[in-house]
Amino acid sequence: MTTQNREGLHRIRRALLSVSDKLGLIEFARALCRFQVELISTGGTAKALRKVGIPVRDVSEVTGVPEMLDGRVKTLHPHIHGGILAMRDDAKHMAALGEHGIEPIDMVVINLYPFEQTIARAGVTLEEAVEQIDIGGPAMIRSAAKNWKDVAVVVAPVMYTELIAEMNRNEGRLSLQTRKQLAWHAFARTSAYDQTIHSYLSAQQAEGMIESSIDKPVADDTEETPGPGGMPDALHLSLSKVTDLRYGENPHQLAALYESRDADAAGSVATAELISGKEMSFNNYLDADAAWQLVCDFGETACAIIKHTNPAGVALGASPEEAYRRALVTDPVSAFGGIVAFNRTVDEGAARVVTEIFTEVIIAPDYEKVAIEVLRAKKNLRILRTGGLQRSEDLHFDYDFKKVSGGVLMQTRDCHRLTRDALKVVTKRGPSDEELASLLFAWTVCKHTKSNAIVYARDGQTVGVGAGQMSRIDSVRIGAMRAQLPLKGSVLASDAFFPFRDGVDEAAKHGITATIQPGGSVRDAEVIAAADEHGLAMVFTNVRHFKH
Repeated sequence: MTTQNREGLHRIRRALLSVSDKLGLIEFARALCRFQVELISTGGTAKALRKVGIPVRDVSEVTGVPEMLDGRVKTLHPHIHGGILAMRDDAKHMAALGEHGIEPIDMVVINLYPFEQTIARAGVTLEEAVEQIDIGGPAMIRSAAKNWKDVAVVVAPVMYTELIAEMNRNEGRLSLQTRKQLAWHAFARTSAYDQTIHSYLSAQQAEGMIESSIDKPVADDTEETPGPGGMPDALHLSLSKVTDLRYGENPHQLAALYESRDADAAGSVATAELISGKEMSFNNYLDADAAWQLVCDFGETACAIIKHTNPAGVALGASPEEAYRRALVTDPVSAFGGIVAFNRTVDEGAARVVTEIFTEVIIAPDYEKVAIEVLRAKKNLRILRTGGLQRSEDLHFDYDFKKVSGGVLMQTRDCHRLTRDALKVVTKRGPSDEELASLLFAWTVCKHTKSNAIVYARDGQTVGVGAGQMSRIDSVRIGAMRAQLPLKGSVLASDAFFPFRDGVDEAAKHGITATIQPGGSVRDAEVIAAADEHGLAMVFTNVRHFKH
């Protein structure tokens, strides 16, 4: 017998509740009881309801079978799924329920095992993650969502208030449109949940293959080496909208910010807290992320000033203030209206020097209280707090996406960090310790500069940056042309090999003493000979850092 009237309103007489997130559970259950709804529940949820005196039947009482296998099997039973899936206007379905003593279930309230929160914890094991893969929950959600004509499915505490309000208006009934909308949310939730599990297990599977590919020599320009493999056969992105943006890269483009459902709570731009200033724009987010990724690549106190995703100045310092001052003098003109990132808590001194010129965004792990007061006094300055740093060990199996017409390119993140031991000296003269330190610094900045990329640096400070040019020698020239500090005595980093010796010859004119590059060109011998002729030290990395 159906409980649905002409307007599609359906009375809720029996509800199954099984939730990991118990936020709002008691209030919602009490509201259901006011409508004489019979409650069925599982272990932890039933215990929480009984503790406050709410009457509830155990699922095991309904099924006649106790929970087993450490709770892995609870609700996978015809007395549960039959009660959910039976179509109330189908006489055969209802006769089958009567024959087997199955009672209809009109509402299913489920939120799933906390798989996303589990894998976000540092040091979580594969075994721990697997035990948080919910089986019965998604099965019940999908059953209820499939039968949305007769069953309401509730997958998040945020839905409780609105549902009770509707039941109050309709004497314990929910409309057909509401049930249909709930089903849409339910399938979105199970889809996202399964995709998070798939992405996590794919990363686990790929881990060995990806690690084995790191530090392999780069290919010669006439022959490409095969990739590491291990990428998923199908790609299903799980993203939730954080906020709409005023527009995209240009005012005529629509835009919004979306957050990965498995994003860490700290250390990312998408989850960063805007503690002051105007709302972030599309371009603000792009530039802030470029700056943030750069400073997170340094263990020492670092500051990066970014303009249009390229570094205008980067420096290390004994304090955030010193790092900023040294970064600023690289190119103070381009720094105007730029994005500033720190990998340390911003103190008052750093805050005061940042506010001396117009800055769009400042981003850092945290801020001293007085620093926030200083920064807030600067009109229109956006202050982003990430709450932590990006951890390189978590990024090896993160993915980078680039849209192309008709599809998407996907790759693992470029999180390679070079060490001294990995360098190969190829010239007659090897670099001094001071030159080595400058070369490693320049190489890190070069990794975050658009190709073709050239970075001049000295003593933990950028001297000149040549970015995004069609020929490498033009990047060498532009980096020198834009230098505000003396080039003599600096070192040079190139994100890819020198295809000809002309880049080295040009750099030598400006007084550099050493250079770092991947190597791998068919003309390596000519390039090395040019370095020897100029008395330069040259090291190969066997790693390339193209950035498009």
